[in-house]
Amino acid sequence: MKRLFYFLALVAVFATFPSCEDEEEVFDESMLIGKWEQKSGPPPVLFYRYDKGGNGVTWNPDEGYTEMNGQKFTWRLVRSELTQIHLMEVGSSKITFIFTVTELTGKTLKYKDEFDKWTFTKL
Repeated sequence: MKRLFYFLALVAVFATFPSCEDEEEVFDESMLIGKWEQKSGPPPVLFYRYDKGGNGVTWNPDEGYTEMNGQKFTWRLVRSELTQIHLMEVGSSKITFIFTVTELTGKTLKYKDEFDKWTFTKL
């Protein structure tokens, strides 16, 4: 009986210690759906449209691109990891970008990678 008591006491002590793991934020991918305009980050100004079903398009008006002829990509948001796979026009090449979302609200999208940070405003 004493062993059971000591075991339960030990479990209670360890249960009160906080986890050493980082708490990763979880973002709702439905908040991502829509058109976004880059407000900060490396130039040039970009636009992104995230569609339901994991498709999207990005364009840069300064280079003569519009929403209709922009670069297509697929996307996936899992917890705070945003993966974009851009479909290149030449051949079947694909470029994968992985970002960490730091903020996603009805009006603001912020994400980063190991080199830069971007801020977008929903249109």
